[in-house]
Amino acid sequence: MAASPLKVCIVGSGNWGSAVAKIIGNNVKKLEKFASVIKMWVFEETVNGRKLTDIINNDHENVKYLPGHKLPENVVAIPNLSETVWDADLLVFVIPHQFIHRICEEISGKVPKGVLGISLIKGIDEGPEGLKLISDIIREKMGIDISVLMGANTADEVAAGRFCETTSGSKVTENGLLFKELLQTPNFRITVVDDADTVELCGALKNTVAVGAGFCDGLRCGDTTKAAVIRLGLMEMIAFTRIFCKGQVSTATFLESCGIADLITTCYGGRNRKVAEAFVGAGRTIEELEREMLNGQKLQGPQTSTEVYRILKQKGLLDKFPLFTAVYQICYEGRPV
Repeated sequence: MAASPLKVCIVGSGNWGSAVAKIIGNNVKKLEKFASVIKMWVFEETVNGRKLTDIINNDHENVKYLPGHKLPENVVAIPNLSETVWDADLLVFVIPHQFIHRICEEISGKVPKGVLGISLIKGIDEGPEGLKLISDIIREKMGIDISVLMGANTADEVAAGRFCETTSGSKVTENGLLFKELLQTPNFRITVVDDADTVELCGALKNTVAVGAGFCDGLRCGDTTKAAVIRLGLMEMIAFTRIFCKGQVSTATFLESCGIADLITTCYGGRNRKVAEAFVGAGRTIEELEREMLNGQKLQGPQTSTEVYRILKQKGLLDKFPLFTAVYQICYEGRPV
């Protein structure tokens, strides 16, 4: 007998989650390997007097987080997380990294045995031994194999179908190739590598560098200073990864989309750069600007700088990472930009 089509569930429905839902929803219509209905967990909110899930399911648009882009009709928004994941074969995690502990605890033991996951979450956590990857948290709390996907991907441009590349890191190549089949399109090209921890760290650390790039823009330093910040940031990303990654780190991974391409994209666009630019001379905190400017979206760069700072301080390495350290101190300790 032929195997049943694989049921896909997307955990998260923000800007990036909705863009990915558009890709997956359209892809599964053409791929018999995957079930035709895609469940998407949506944190319920009221928008213009209507429930966000009702808007998505009836108007097929996430009007709050990805306005102007129609979602396929086979993407079904569900407000109850346990109901969304109970029969899933493949889980796509795409939420702000600060919520991952709570989400995993809520669904642990409520998904079928043998489910596979992929994390599109850009961030890190701090554990008792220092660095804790988001994929490690999912793997440990849920007991599932987890791949990662990171790259130079701006949600609005991906949703609009503009050409871009991305990188999937998977310790089990077969699983990485399965998710590539689910997610790749002619204009969303995926390279699968086995250096998964490096891929994930690139996705997290570049957001902190982007905050530094945003400070440059706020100071009107010009492109030469910003180029120096990007180069120094890349060097600190490589050094941090080599110190804290458990396995072999390949320099070639930093030349993939998850590395230098994502770093450049984020330092010239994206919410971290935008808010950091506004922070210069604003007289308001990062959190206040986040609330004012991002329409409910969450920043990852300043939060990641906090975790990086604590990890480096614990290991006595702050002086080896002056850019990462300065970004944290500017955001949270009142150091002048």
